[in-house]
This record gives sequence, C-alpha cells and structure tokens, in this order.
Amino acid sequence: MKQLILIVLAFALTSQAQEIERVRSIPQGEKVKLKGLIMHRDGDTLTVRDRTGVDTIVELSEYTSVKSKGGFLRSGKNYDVTSLIVGLVIEVEGLGNDKGWLAAQKIRFDKNDLKMANAADARVRPVEDRVGRVEGEVGRLSGRVDQLGENVEATNRRIDETNQRLDETNERIFAMDDYEVLENVVVYFPVNVYTLDAQAQAELDRLAERAASTRGYLIEVTGYTDSTGSYEKNRELSQRRADSVVRYLSERHNIPLRRIVTPLGLADARAVADNRTPEGRRLNRRVEVKLLLSRGYR
Repeated sequence: MKQLILIVLAFALTSQAQEIERVRSIPQGEKVKLKGLIMHRDGDTLTVRDRTGVDTIVELSEYTSVKSKGGFLRSGKNYDVTSLIVGLVIEVEGLGNDKGWLAAQKIRFDKNDLKMANAADARVRPVEDRVGRVEGEVGRLSGRVDQLGENVEATNRRIDETNQRLDETNERIFAMDDYEVLENVVVYFPVNVYTLDAQAQAELDRLAERAASTRGYLIEVTGYTDSTGSYEKNRELSQRRADSVVRYLSERHNIPLRRIVTPLGLADARAVADNRTPEGRRLNRRVEVKLLLSRGYR
C-alpha cells in the first residue's frame, strides 16, 4: 500500500515537472554539441533532454555516425541507430535545420550506459503490463493523498529513492504507451538453427508489405530458444535468430535500421509452451516480430 502511495506522489511530481519543460529551437545552420538523456523516440527523431531540463529534437539520417566512446588512442565501435533507445545518455553534434531541430552528424555514448539502458528496457516490459492495474489503485488512493502531508518529512527519502528508479523506467513506459501493435508475427526455428525457412520469410514479407504503407512505425524484434542447452549458448542463439530477422527485413525489403528497435535475444525466457514436450519446445524456438504504430499518426 505504501509503495502505491509513493508511486502516486512520484507521478504527481513528474506531471509538475512536465509543465515547465521547454523545447529548444536551433537556428538553421548553427553548429551545436549537446549531452543529454533520450526521453522519446519516434521513427527518425529523438527527444534529448539536457541537465537543465531543456528538450532538443534530434533528427537522424543515413549519414548520422553512431559510435561508442573509444579509450585512450582507440576509436569507438560503430553501432546501428537501433541502439539509440529511451534511457540512453548520448552526446550529439550537428547543425540546426529548417524545423529548428538538430540534424545529427555524430552521436557518441558510453558502452556501459548502453548496457544499463538495455537492462532497464528488459525490466520495463513486465512493468508495462501492470500499469493498468496500478492506475486503478491510484484512483482509489487519490482521495487519501491529502492525508500524507503530516508524513512528508518521514517519507521524503523513500520518495527520492523511488524517483531514481522511476527516472530509468517512466519515460520508457510513457514512450511505449505512444505506440500500438498493428501486426504480430511469430517465426519458428528448428533445433540450433537461426536461418529463416520459406515459411518464415513469407510471414516477414507480409509484415514488411504492411510496414511499407504505414507512417510512423517501428519494428520490435525479440528472439527466444527452448530450455535445452546452457544459458550462454541459448542467449547467443536467440540473438542470432533476432539478427537474422533484422537482416532479412533490411536486405530484402530495404527497411531502414533506424525503424527497428534494438533486436534482443532473451534465451529461454518467457516460454509460451511447456519445454518438457517436443511440441512445447518447438513453439518456444521462435522470434516475435511486432509492427508498432505511433498513436500520433492515427
């Protein structure tokens, strides 16, 4: 109960902060370098918030260079724009365009920050399923929030700790709420195989055709295995399965990588069937591909 009350207060504080948010307009042609947190992603654009609370719209293109920061006398590793997920701290260099946005030429980030952002993303997905239930509790508890004034000093430290955790997850939750699933395709694989058969390719062809006629879409790709074998082997195999789907969509259908959310291999997590039976294991050796549509385009 106390945890739900803290969440109510945290959401109220978040709403107050949102009221004073500002969006920066950059003069066309002006060279800008900024550092901030990715708060939102919408196809080819990112919303990046700096330490002062000012948002900047960053536009991606095929010429945007995305790399991790290198060490002493070393060059960083190249990354696809799919790695730019909500919750990642980045440094951006570019020029102002005619919309007042920052047309990104270079984007750099720390590899450890990317690991943390991916870990937060994996934790957020189950939380999203619980948001609806929490909202119902929030409505019931809203009438009691006023009574918390006498206990504010005793709970401030706990609210601060909750806010730190919410900072990692709230914006991701809200960003996902901006999208709805238009198409959900599942492709299956034989044991220890990560190449696509004809049936899998046909399913992906159908999804790609729908994507081609859709504005403001993203594609989410998640790979899985059955429970046989070691975790490390299954994690690598599930990642390869997800990567093979991304490669097919990109090479066969010219879907830009910036339209694909970072492909993730989750080994034998989230089984959909009983791994103790051959049929159950067959159903668990899969890649789930979701076509997401921004609600702003409805």
